[in-house]
Amino acid sequence: MNKTLSIILIVLAVALIGYNTTLLNFKNLLEGDSAIALIGILASLCAIVLLLIYSTSKKIEDNVRKN
Repeated sequence: MNKTLSIILIVLAVALIGYNTTLLNFKNLLEGDSAIALIGILASLCAIVLLLIYSTSKKIEDNVRKN
């Protein structure tokens, strides 16, 4: 996976976090659509973390190959 695709996926995950935030009902966070929105936010955050870990591992791999 190249760097451009990683950046696009991170931007999409951030957009999903923004969209799911608009669906939250702060009075009842764990009921109805709010629960689904929370799951979506957590899944997007996990995707961002995984993509950043992957990007970091690729940088380390490139440094090891150069040396």
